[in-house]
Amino acid sequence: MPARINPSILAADFVNMERELGRIGTADLVHVDVMDNHFVPNLTFGPQMVERIQAVSPVPLDVHLMIADPDRWAPAYAELGAFSVTFHAEAAGEPVTLARTLRSMGARAGIALKPGTGVDSYLDLLPEFDQVLVMTVEPGFGGQSFITETMPKLRRLHEAVKASGLDVWLQVDGGITEETIVTAAEAGANTFVAGSSVFKAEDPAAAIRLLRETAARHIH
Repeated sequence: MPARINPSILAADFVNMERELGRIGTADLVHVDVMDNHFVPNLTFGPQMVERIQAVSPVPLDVHLMIADPDRWAPAYAELGAFSVTFHAEAAGEPVTLARTLRSMGARAGIALKPGTGVDSYLDLLPEFDQVLVMTVEPGFGGQSFITETMPKLRRLHEAVKASGLDVWLQVDGGITEETIVTAAEAGANTFVAGSSVFKAEDPAAAIRLLRETAARHIH
């Protein structure tokens, strides 16, 4: 099965963003981490920066909102033309209503779960989402180590998606390397956010190809 590789610009050189985006033209999507210093203890950028990234990116945007009150702010990112907008379950007041709003605006709707957030209460809601993001690190900072203990949650989601016949992408974000991508793919992921392992590579295109081929051999 195909594997999607979405490099995270959190690991890019922010001063040379257009050049950095040009280095990942073979990626499936570019993962854009929006942090507000409230939901997570870090601050990145907001709609204006995302709009500029959208204008120069060679691949569609996979926006990951690590922000408080996504019910209010998430639709603006769909309006900018993001291909996918993912918000956190822990921050949303009305996740189903928000997902429906995002879809009505032409974006794919994703819901993200922090490592400590259980999955059971979201299994019946899977038809409302196009993607579930299982965080494999605590959200907020790049360069963290992969949390293996999140894999049972991913396997549970994979089983539920498979049983339902839905086309819901299962994404992982955090600590993805050539080694950990095997673990995540075997647990059911098919969409992989990779930061340092792509942007810090001498040849990002080769790194993307290696990650994609490695994951594809282990997706089931």
